[in-house]
Amino acid sequence: MPNYYQQQQQHHRSTPLLSSSTSSSSSSFTSKLLLLLTLLPLSLALMAFVLQWKGDSGLTDPANAVSSTSRWAPHGSHLQNHEVFPGMEISSSSVSPKGQHFSQSDCLSLGRSGSPSFPYYRDWKLDFEINLKPKICVTTSTSAGLDQILPWMFYHKVIGVATFFLFVEGKAASPDVSKVLESIPGVKVIYRTKELEEQQAKSRIWNETWLSSFFYKPCNYELFVKQSLNMEMAIVMARDAGMDWILHLDTDELIHPAGGREYSLRQLLLDVPGNVDMVIFPNYESSVERDDIKDPFSEVSMFKKNYDHLPKDTYFGMYKESTRGNPNYFLTYGNGKSVARIQDHLRPNGAHRWHNYMKTPNEIKLEEAAVLHYTYAKFSDLTSRRDRCGCKPTKEDVKRCFMLEFDRSAFIIASTATEEEMLNWYREHIVWGDKDMKIKLLRKGILTRIYSPMAIIQGLRESGVFSSVIASAQTTLSKKKFLASIDSSNSSRAAASQSLPSRKVDNRSKEHQATARRVLNIEAIESHHEAAVPPLSPPGVNDDDHLLIEA
Repeated sequence: MPNYYQQQQQHHRSTPLLSSSTSSSSSSFTSKLLLLLTLLPLSLALMAFVLQWKGDSGLTDPANAVSSTSRWAPHGSHLQNHEVFPGMEISSSSVSPKGQHFSQSDCLSLGRSGSPSFPYYRDWKLDFEINLKPKICVTTSTSAGLDQILPWMFYHKVIGVATFFLFVEGKAASPDVSKVLESIPGVKVIYRTKELEEQQAKSRIWNETWLSSFFYKPCNYELFVKQSLNMEMAIVMARDAGMDWILHLDTDELIHPAGGREYSLRQLLLDVPGNVDMVIFPNYESSVERDDIKDPFSEVSMFKKNYDHLPKDTYFGMYKESTRGNPNYFLTYGNGKSVARIQDHLRPNGAHRWHNYMKTPNEIKLEEAAVLHYTYAKFSDLTSRRDRCGCKPTKEDVKRCFMLEFDRSAFIIASTATEEEMLNWYREHIVWGDKDMKIKLLRKGILTRIYSPMAIIQGLRESGVFSSVIASAQTTLSKKKFLASIDSSNSSRAAASQSLPSRKVDNRSKEHQATARRVLNIEAIESHHEAAVPPLSPPGVNDDDHLLIEA
């Protein structure tokens, strides 16, 4: 029988064998695990590659897939399954027909440029009349240049406006400006010609009382009447063009369609109940922070909120700080703008409202959306307003010319002060230079920051939209001039021996007269003659509403 010593020796001899066996088993398991971890991601990657490129594997076509998070898809239109920015055109090449699939070139087109660009930009024309509902048109009376009109117009195209009726004069009617405007799809340019004035002289408005208090007065009153007459003509043009809504805006105003599911005026109006005739957008007023602003749409982000969008105790409690010694809470008007549903017997009710000859319109006021009014945003606005009016710079005479107190004061300063005095006045009454006061009013909600219009317009500019439309118009104009010169040289003798048949001229003249009658000669109807709504200042600190709060 082996002793204890012998057993110990035998044990020590068998231990290395056991260790060797255990080490070998562990090494084999580790190798298999590493192999599995290597093969698994490779298999998954191969499967993903096959699924991506196999067109007939049963995957749903992206062009036909319905996404519950399709934020930009126009609800209720044939484009609702595609994520697009409101108002942007989808070209036929970018949407696959049902039953087909995207090719590799479709994917490559998404990254065709690494330069800064508007992320939804496809075509500078933004011609998107295809079945988008509702169809919205904007009418304006302007003498501005392209530097103001193009950003204003294309911004509103982006948020869903289909058609523009531009009543132009001054700089806007010059050939260099008007030819560019005429080249843009969805834009109708109407010149202030003698023929237009003769047509508008026959308007029924002159025989009605609702606008009569503004007749035969200079400056702002004259503009107000002119805008109303233009709006009347725009209603008929809008109906003929199949529009659903019409909006009157100046070219220093931008619609801010906040509060909707997407940043879209079209979507905002799509959600309006069918029994509503008019939607009121309260206005916010630009609050500039510098005296050297050149492009307000791209440089101004701070606005003073409307009375309708503020708690009354906040509005009246901060009234003194908000006005800074100016006559009113806003520098200019405070009663907003409105968009009207196209329907029978619609008429303008001044530049800020619409009305109906047969009924009182059912209207609603939006709680978040607004009109952004860039008023006196540039120092040069002081002199440009002065140069448009020939009134005497006296307290009595300016009452004939301007409806609002601040406009009167600004006209007097611009007419009597030196350049340095004007600049000091501008800084004191218009520029928000007090940082502590800005912070206080921003915290109270009187002032607010709005960046969306600035971002959209800057994106359009960086994408080359504005430069493209100008270049395209110039190229087209050059071709027309060249062809015209050839035609004139080839047909000079024919023109001398032939004349246009008088019957054709007569027919064209009769057609023109019939159109004029259709626009202006509306049959007399017993109607609601509510007085035109002028630009009105917001409530003052002594108004009845404030007294009710204190009572």
